[in-house]
Amino acid sequence: MKRITGGILAAVMILVLLTGCWSRRELNELGIVSGIAIDKSDDQYHLSVQVVIPDQVNGRMGKQDTPVAVYKTVAPTLFEAFRKLTETSPRKIYTAHIRTLVLSEEVARDGIAKVIDILVRNPETRPDYYVLIARDVSAENILKVLTPLEKIPAEALFYSLDTSNKVWAPVAAVTVDTLIDQLMTTGMSPVLPGISLLENDSRDTKSEDMRHIDHPVKLGYSGMAVFRNDKLIGWMTKDEGKGYNYIRNTVSSTAGHLKCPDGKYISLEIIRSHTEMKSRLEAGKPVIEISAKVESNIGELECSLNINDPMVLEQLQAAGEQDLENLMRQSVEAVQRRYKVDVFGFGQVIYNAYPKLWKKLEPQWNDEFPHLKVVYKVDAHIRNTGMITNSIERRMKEK
Repeated sequence: MKRITGGILAAVMILVLLTGCWSRRELNELGIVSGIAIDKSDDQYHLSVQVVIPDQVNGRMGKQDTPVAVYKTVAPTLFEAFRKLTETSPRKIYTAHIRTLVLSEEVARDGIAKVIDILVRNPETRPDYYVLIARDVSAENILKVLTPLEKIPAEALFYSLDTSNKVWAPVAAVTVDTLIDQLMTTGMSPVLPGISLLENDSRDTKSEDMRHIDHPVKLGYSGMAVFRNDKLIGWMTKDEGKGYNYIRNTVSSTAGHLKCPDGKYISLEIIRSHTEMKSRLEAGKPVIEISAKVESNIGELECSLNINDPMVLEQLQAAGEQDLENLMRQSVEAVQRRYKVDVFGFGQVIYNAYPKLWKKLEPQWNDEFPHLKVVYKVDAHIRNTGMITNSIERRMKEK
């Protein structure tokens, strides 16, 4: 009896080891989605998916063939729309490799929570793709634009946003998991980057070569979409978006300029930036303190300033501190005045410092936020003046 029982157990163990991948799917049976666009009209969702054509990406097909195909459908719910795609797509749609999700303004104004829900509920979909709002254009048309440097347009959107966020910082790169955190965080409303079509004026020129070199339509990031809870209510400008990124401590590197006494400019490359937010009380009311430290290099010198002079560098640093303070202040005041929603996370800072006070403020925070006092402290340092000390123009005059 013991031998029989032992044999059965051994057989079961062997079967467990030999089961393999029960959920295996062959690549030639899947349509790998790189980008998703969602529009809405008349209570119907218009779903478009950008599917990679593997043979074209690998260079096995002719140059005239596009590396992706766009499949689209219409349905009253997104779940139905994804299933309905099988009417036109020869393969089952596979969403594990999404790079960008583009939502139209209509969808964003109606509420993005229910749209995000279906994607994050799907265990196949990873939450590391970027979410964008199509501005003044349908989300579908964003997916249709081919780009010259990247074969897959959704990949181009992903990398251009990632690069812009790291070296220029007028928009914020927001992944879907970050968006969910912002939606669920008390005392904070989300923002998302806007994407637009940029038409090239040279497309009507008589030179065929110029038309081929300079594409007639390109994609460009355009401001930051402001939300109240999960609904779009307006837009921040690029400068306001950059101020927002400084406040949220998401600036890795960027560039700016200062005006010289002679009207010319000096360009600064921000190489490091760090911002902290704290809360204190004044007469029982919360005050937000924003402390920013930035380090920069001189990237371009048009004017005749003598940057060897320590006093000149001190004046430039003071001017840079004032400019950054003005940039952050304008961003905060614009949102307080126009939209009256806390996208900066000030409410979360107050909650962390004074949880009992926040319980009283939270129900009417949208009424309290426009009157919130915010103070700024900026510490700027110029670390490197470059390979030459003065401008070439000044050195020519000194000959």
